[in-house]
Amino acid sequence: MATTSRSTNQVNDLSEERGENDVDYRTVAYNPNKTLSIDHQRTRLPIFNFKEHIIYLLERFQVLVVVGETGCGKSTQLPQFLYEYGYAESSVSADGTRHIIGVTEPRRIAAISLAARVAEEMNVELGKEVGYSIRFEEFYDKESTNIKFMTEGILIRELMNDPLLSNYSVVIVDEVHERSVNTDILLSLLKKIIRKRPDLKLIISSATLDSGSICDYFNRVNDQIVERATILFVEGRTYPVDIFYMSEPTANYVNESVKTVIKLHENFPNGDVLVFLTGQEEVEDAVRQLKNYAMELRDESASKKMFVLPLYASLTSNDQLRIFQTFPRNVRKVVVATNIAEASVTINGISFVVDSGFVKTRYFNPNTGTDSLVIVPISKASAQQRSGRAGRNKHGYSFRLYPESEFTKLVDFTPPEIERVALPSVILQMKALGINNVVKFDFLTSPPESNIISALDILYALKAIDSDGSLTDPLGLQMAEFPLSPSFSKMLLASAEFGCTQEVLIIAAMLQVQNIFSQPGGGQRAIQARRIKHNLSVEEGDTITYLNIFKQFEMSDKIKSWSDRNYLNYKGLLRASEIRNRLASLLRKFHVPMKSSDDVDSIRKCLVAGFFTNAARFDMDGIYRTIRGDHELHIHPNSVLYTMKRPPKFVIFTEVIHTTKEYMKDVTAIKSNWLYEIAPHYYEYGTDREVMERNQPTKT
Repeated sequence: MATTSRSTNQVNDLSEERGENDVDYRTVAYNPNKTLSIDHQRTRLPIFNFKEHIIYLLERFQVLVVVGETGCGKSTQLPQFLYEYGYAESSVSADGTRHIIGVTEPRRIAAISLAARVAEEMNVELGKEVGYSIRFEEFYDKESTNIKFMTEGILIRELMNDPLLSNYSVVIVDEVHERSVNTDILLSLLKKIIRKRPDLKLIISSATLDSGSICDYFNRVNDQIVERATILFVEGRTYPVDIFYMSEPTANYVNESVKTVIKLHENFPNGDVLVFLTGQEEVEDAVRQLKNYAMELRDESASKKMFVLPLYASLTSNDQLRIFQTFPRNVRKVVVATNIAEASVTINGISFVVDSGFVKTRYFNPNTGTDSLVIVPISKASAQQRSGRAGRNKHGYSFRLYPESEFTKLVDFTPPEIERVALPSVILQMKALGINNVVKFDFLTSPPESNIISALDILYALKAIDSDGSLTDPLGLQMAEFPLSPSFSKMLLASAEFGCTQEVLIIAAMLQVQNIFSQPGGGQRAIQARRIKHNLSVEEGDTITYLNIFKQFEMSDKIKSWSDRNYLNYKGLLRASEIRNRLASLLRKFHVPMKSSDDVDSIRKCLVAGFFTNAARFDMDGIYRTIRGDHELHIHPNSVLYTMKRPPKFVIFTEVIHTTKEYMKDVTAIKSNWLYEIAPHYYEYGTDREVMERNQPTKT
């Protein structure tokens, strides 16, 4: 590495010292004493110099593409500029609507933190004039909110009830460079909407973007060019960042990341650290190693202490927001994150970036029908974004854990997500919005036809669409309203048929929260945690284990000591309880009876009703293969079935994760005949000869 070992600074772990204090942004946004300092900070932002330009261009053009470097202030200032110039109406108009400013973000943590920051800068209470809406959580007032932050999926769902977005005067689509599926779908839908609503303004904001193609997309209508969109480039206030590469590739970038953090902590006196890894397991592994390092120095004097925080998408909102906490000068904050911190979230005080050079990306294989999370090298744009995190407040340093020769081989931009993921949820939403001919839809980037065909095949198998490709009534229409994948939606709606709605609600909620089991770093606690997990596990698989755990959690009156004693994620269990209640309200809306059952087979049959497309069998060679496609899969090491002496013959799963192998997650043991009984239109039962004989045309 570029750093060399010098005098060792003592490090202490502050986790016990500080306790489990959560950051609740609902309580910190309103502070009148900060007005002057915040106003001063705002005027120093580069985008403030472009305020008049932005308003002028928005009055002349319906679509404005704002490309600004990280740190220029676009995410926080654009909605405030629009509010100051009267784009939000305080009173209801004659037609009964009140136009507000909507801001979409690709991630929920960005929506929450930006809403809190804007509320603080405007000196208003969060949830009133400024609010947010994310999946399973709303914090805004329909009567008084003027600026509403939300995830992209929330706005797409609003389109189902309000196709023209009549409640909005301006929509800002932020962080477009991430090119998530929802980003592409939302931009494509907005292109149709602004044609019918000339008064609706659209701002597309991004740090790195092929802005020319976006502008051309909005200026092209039915193969004709119209002057409807323009581009504004905003220079950011970034400080120099020194970039260091490794001379040779590393065998284990997680361990190398930990070593690099320790070296810079011992050699550089000031500045917080941001580490980029690929997923939750790697993040937790690195956090565990860094905390062990701190524990070893607990009894020694330390001139600078270290506080380590994880950051990944499945963390609870409060746990994610802890990364914004400020610490005393003698404490170095180390944030170990996935690519969630690459652009969606800005953490002040970061002086050092440790970049593994990899990202976990979802890829769909239409031939096998599996949607896998694959670890791949990042793009050049992502590498620059990561390094830029270190130059936000002062001179920074970026340590890339790969040779410079490898950087030159990286692709310029990450391919749009819509080109490489399964599309059942996307197609279902589009159908619900009245877009029947999906193949001819004017996408920003068209997905592969094979992925569209595969999605239609799955939706037809789930009976969400009919043979004409139209949504079925009521099943397909109801499935489209759930903020879940079609398989989860079908499972929940079918639960009354199997008499186990209460149990399936719990399972669906638990599967939205990753990492139910806590994993101590080592020693006797790790051994005890494994033993307790084994005692809690059941042979029917992960989902029934989660169901039993949640029921025991409720029987314990949801107390934290019970969770700690059983090495369970207490906040995750509380989050599952909240999600269960919200999903239950949706089922009540559709008049689904809240039945309960102790019959494990009925519960598993209901799971099959939703996930029969994700079924695998155990072959004689000791390997699982998908029943359709014959694709090789393995049980994930974290599954309760991984250590079973006799692996179940047939299983279903919720997703596939690709690391060294392709692993099934959230696995449930099933009986083979259930697949034919519940999904005879998808599977044929019997020997190869019996199937062939049944498929032969009858002679007349």
